[in-house]
Amino acid sequence: MTRHYLLESALGAQGWLRDVAVSVSEAGVVTEVGVGSARADAERIAGWVVPGMSNAHSHAFQRAMVGATEYRASARDSFWTWRQAMYALANRIDPAQLEVIATQLFVEMLKAGYTAVAEFHYIHRRADATPYLGDNEIWDAVARAAATAGIGLTFLPTLYQASDFGGQPLRREQARFALETDVFLRAIAERVRQERQAGGGSLARTGAAFHSLRAVDYETLREATLQLRDIEPSLPVHIHVAEQVLEVRACTRASGRRPVELLLESGLLTPHWCLVHATHATPEELRGIAKLGTTICVSITTEANLGDGFFDTQRFLAADGRLCIGSDSQISVNPAEELRWLEYQQRLRRKRRGALATADEPHVGTRLWRDAALHGAQAIGQPLGVIAPGRRADWLVLDAAHPAMAAAAPDAALDHLVFAGGGNGAIRDVLVGGRWVVRDGRHQSEEGLSQRFAAVLRGLR
Repeated sequence: MTRHYLLESALGAQGWLRDVAVSVSEAGVVTEVGVGSARADAERIAGWVVPGMSNAHSHAFQRAMVGATEYRASARDSFWTWRQAMYALANRIDPAQLEVIATQLFVEMLKAGYTAVAEFHYIHRRADATPYLGDNEIWDAVARAAATAGIGLTFLPTLYQASDFGGQPLRREQARFALETDVFLRAIAERVRQERQAGGGSLARTGAAFHSLRAVDYETLREATLQLRDIEPSLPVHIHVAEQVLEVRACTRASGRRPVELLLESGLLTPHWCLVHATHATPEELRGIAKLGTTICVSITTEANLGDGFFDTQRFLAADGRLCIGSDSQISVNPAEELRWLEYQQRLRRKRRGALATADEPHVGTRLWRDAALHGAQAIGQPLGVIAPGRRADWLVLDAAHPAMAAAAPDAALDHLVFAGGGNGAIRDVLVGGRWVVRDGRHQSEEGLSQRFAAVLRGLR
């Protein structure tokens, strides 16, 4: 049955509009958008309605370690020392625990404004490193959590085969991540086949990921990519790249090329690829990525937490680069905070305000939200990111009564959300695929969830 809405104020493809009449199919897809008149039976939505945000990079299990690593272990703490704590968690967690953790996380995402997530998943085996028999229970735990929460999910089985460049064998603490290339390809092909048989209307789809150039041999990556294209030409493909200076140096020693340079020269990158981090990409590399229409996903709060460095946002956007955001290690599960610090990094570097505004869009919050929502949808391969025909009805309703939104004009509503400290509280309602999953700030599956989550964390820690 088609549902009809009248949006008091909405951010559409061409900017802010008033009295927007929208029709949504039973499958949750927008079929019509008009201005001015609406059917008598239309559901009226007061407040500001904006597109839901795609979370283009998430490791759900890492939600269990947030806050537990914020102490100085040595004078040389870094990403590499943090990684040992991450390995310890990854080797303790079981499917039942992961399902609770991921459900809690996905509820938090929805309340914060993420309506879909790309789960970059590299735990593939049992805790003793033996394969799961039959269905992969730890993959299924993520899918069940997403279904319970009602969030869109792009699941990215992640190829992970080496501990360092040159095909160095996995260390003991990495054994649970091991995945053979043929198993990886067969699993993706089967998931894609099932999705085609099921037809439209699902909130879930399958993509693929390569953990990094140090974890997957270049020739393996190249051959697997070509086979993935045969399975599904539009398959989203993600990879961590150029996050750390040591990684860039090691890649250069091993291959004679910087990691982004190597990918650009490979001829593999397309608009269906998403490069995660690219913190240490050169200006020339950023221009090359932009020219190909490949997205870059930054996770500013994680990159800051790990001491990765500054991404050159202004240069990439000036080259018409397609930038999106993710929560990565779940240090912050809040798209407004990611976008705020995206802008603040550039203000600190450039020593001026409004660093990422443009003549066409002077409102920083609007520019950043609109672009990240649209390009995040591209990165995860899901039809959302804008209120328009053919796109899924994933919407956020901002609460005009919230103190952060007080006296905001419509064209400044997203400035208030991003910069006035509204955070989660200013998002009143959340619609995913044409169905309400958050009403008046409450999620349908919240009851008792936080207690189950706390119990799991106590067991793991």
